[in-house]
Amino acid sequence: MPTNLAIDDDLLDRALRVGGLPSKRATVNEALREFIARRKRLEAIDAIGTIEFADDFDHKADRKKR
Repeated sequence: MPTNLAIDDDLLDRALRVGGLPSKRATVNEALREFIARRKRLEAIDAIGTIEFADDFDHKADRKKR
């Protein structure tokens, strides 16, 4: 999907140097992948402590059923 974006040239140049990737496109794609992965990790961290476990669940008995 072709997209025209106004990207800060200084940021893109820094990202190209730091990332060592061969092109602007590869750099932007990698940055987007890292952005998504970071947001997913933050969502996982926010979920810590929100899961309720059944105190009476016997995981060993459940394993034997398989």
